[in-house]
Amino acid sequence: MSTGKERPAAASKGRPAAGPRWTQTWLGGARAAGADLGYPGERLGLPEKGPGAVAGYGRRVLALFIDWGLSLLVASLLARTFDWEPAQRSLWTLVVFAIMAWLLVGLLGTTIGKRLCGIRVTRLDGRPVGLLWGLARVALIVLVVPALIWDRDYRGLHDRAANTVEVTVQNKR
Repeated sequence: MSTGKERPAAASKGRPAAGPRWTQTWLGGARAAGADLGYPGERLGLPEKGPGAVAGYGRRVLALFIDWGLSLLVASLLARTFDWEPAQRSLWTLVVFAIMAWLLVGLLGTTIGKRLCGIRVTRLDGRPVGLLWGLARVALIVLVVPALIWDRDYRGLHDRAANTVEVTVQNKR
């Protein structure tokens, strides 16, 4: 009978042990416990792969870094023009990011970073996000915490509040 404390056979072959069985289940989430949750987006009626599938974390983080870098660049140019202190530049970086994300997602469904990464934001019913829902979405993103809480469909609280999802527009490798 197994106690869950044995080391897997892989550890004896030079590979690190995965740890006790209870940590594998706890750290691995519901899937490691044997629960079939489906793929991200399945509950939303989205395809598993290809255009229209839920965008993965890697693309989304890369798009965020691109957008933040562009916002930092604009805020730096404004800071030089208006001779702002570093604290003012930091605040304006956030303001520029928020305005850019609000207008571009609200009107076009994508930001520059998302566009470069092959992502677009859409409402679950397929309609454009719109300025009102785009504003609600970006307000929660600026608060940071809601954007860090995800569900199994990779939707943060900002996406859930605005009834949106980030999907791929093309296959990126």
